[in-house]
Amino acid sequence: MAPTLEEPMPVDMNAPLRAAPKLVAPEPEHCPGPESNKAGQSDACAGCPNQSICASAPKGPDPDIPLITARLANIRHKILVLSGKGGVGKSTFTTMLAHAFATKPESQVGIMDTDICGPSIPKMMGVEAEQVHISGSEWSPVSVADNLSVMSVQFMLPNRDDAVIWRGPKKNGLIKQFLKDVEWGELDFLLVDTPPGTSDEHLSVNSLLKESGVDGAVLVTTPQEVALLDVRKEIDFCAKAGIRILGVVENMSGFVCPKCAHRSQIFRPSTGGARRMAKEAGIPFLGAVPLDPRIGMACDYGESFFDAYPDSPACLALRNVVKRVGEEIGLTPDEVLPEHLEDDMEVDDTRS
Repeated sequence: MAPTLEEPMPVDMNAPLRAAPKLVAPEPEHCPGPESNKAGQSDACAGCPNQSICASAPKGPDPDIPLITARLANIRHKILVLSGKGGVGKSTFTTMLAHAFATKPESQVGIMDTDICGPSIPKMMGVEAEQVHISGSEWSPVSVADNLSVMSVQFMLPNRDDAVIWRGPKKNGLIKQFLKDVEWGELDFLLVDTPPGTSDEHLSVNSLLKESGVDGAVLVTTPQEVALLDVRKEIDFCAKAGIRILGVVENMSGFVCPKCAHRSQIFRPSTGGARRMAKEAGIPFLGAVPLDPRIGMACDYGESFFDAYPDSPACLALRNVVKRVGEEIGLTPDEVLPEHLEDDMEVDDTRS
């Protein structure tokens, strides 16, 4: 049979994230979603065995959103880290951005790992063996340093290599708990690391954080067109979901030899790379970070690349990216990095 050319059913980006009703049959193609305000009422619902169940399911604003908004009231800046493509170093970039913000002792930084099926943040931050402390109805994030903390499903797994085999509603429920029940305290920056794609986790984060306010999203890509294809879909998702794009970072942009500092192109930007894509999309280009094998080693050992190799080309490039992220959320360089690190930064040419 030839593929259909009909328009796909539009997704309700603001659908309340209540517990999904128990369905008696699989969701059909073009289903608006059992939690949607259109559930059981759209043309696609006609003849579906679940129609009456979805039509009678509770709808309206999620009653937990005001609680989440109150819980996050003391967090000054909330930044999403997104990429439509897996394997571009998004979680690695999240950890390095967190370490960079945390180099300023006065700044309090948190990471919320919403990659439920592939939670790698705890390993990269050196706290993989830790557990979440629960006091009453509150969860405490795991401390990495005095001013840096993490929350991830990895801390709740009985064994490190256990797979998380969950459908969307259960993922949504855990993300809600991370926002509603975790005592984040006063933070200057909350970084939300997300899985690849534009699906359940992304919709949940957007819906639950909308009232409390998100500064925007940093998109991470690598130079080759295969990665850019999916990142363009993420740009489209942000536009439809009303998420401001702070800018795009080109990760693994050339390889810098640790011994001679010579740069080679591993992933060639066959269509102009992230810089050209950002220009065409009308979004800021935050900078290019070269590939350095020591970044991977630092993540494997749970160490800060910023502390271990502060003079490396990758670290200098990352500082410029951090400065640009700060500018996009209205902060001056001295509000995001210590003064001695500002002085070490190279001239920023990311606007060209």
